[in-house]
Order: sequence, then C-alpha cells, then structure tokens
Amino acid sequence: MRKAMFVGAIGCGKTTLIQRLHHEKISYDKTQAVEFRGEIIDTPGEFVEHRYLYPSLMTMSTGAKLIVAIQSGLDQRAVFPPAFTTMFPVQTIGVISKIDVATPQQVDYAREQLKNAGVQQIYLLSAVTGEGVAEFEQELNRLTVKDPAKL
Repeated sequence: MRKAMFVGAIGCGKTTLIQRLHHEKISYDKTQAVEFRGEIIDTPGEFVEHRYLYPSLMTMSTGAKLIVAIQSGLDQRAVFPPAFTTMFPVQTIGVISKIDVATPQQVDYAREQLKNAGVQQIYLLSAVTGEGVAEFEQELNRLTVKDPAKL
C-alpha cells in the first residue's frame, strides 16, 4: 500500500490501529510528532483538536494517497468540523473505533460526526479485539496500491 494518513483526536485509536495492522503488540503509545510507520502516516491528535495546526495536516497530506479520519465511538465531541475533508486533495474514508466498548447510540453519533465532516465510506472496528479490522485492511490496500492492475 502507498501512504495513508491517519487523523483523529487524541486517544481515538490511530496508533493502536496501526499496531494491529502491522501485527505488533498492542500498547498505548501517545504520538508526540508525525510518525511514518511503513506506508502509514500517524499524526498527533493535536493536529485535529487545534485548528491552528490544520496547515500542518494539509502539508502532511501531500505525501498521502488516502486520508483516514478516525472517530472514537466513545468520544461524544464534535471532533471534526463540518466539511473537514474538503481541505485534503485526496480521498478520505472514515473509521469508528472502539466499537467493542461503545453503545449503539455512541456509534450512531460517531457516524453522524464523520458524515458531517464529509466522509461517505465508514468502517466500524475495534483494534483491540480485531473486529472489522480485516475488512478495513482490505479496503485500505485496495485504495492505496500503486498499480491497481496488480490487485
């Protein structure tokens, strides 16, 4: 896969999902700076939570083929503003994380937040239990391969 940039609030599960995708041991690791993890760009949650850092997100997105907006099923804040995805020059897909501990109402709220941000394609998953990760990984690979003829 080519570069996918993961964006979301602090603690939404970006790094945990990357650990799951790379078959690493799951451990909490606060991302302090942009990290290049294989073909994934892991961004600090502050880049989304503080609008004055949006230019950093836009700059980092030039190295990405896909943006993955992650909203925790437990986070009942409006993390992404309306039309958030329009600032990126590439496709954005969404992930609702922590579905193993979120209620159906919390998941519905997260879905609405991602839709309001401009995301149309949304995956529900738990990086801890692995639920939904295989389907997400297949789509991630499909959307980021360098040569679609090699699928």
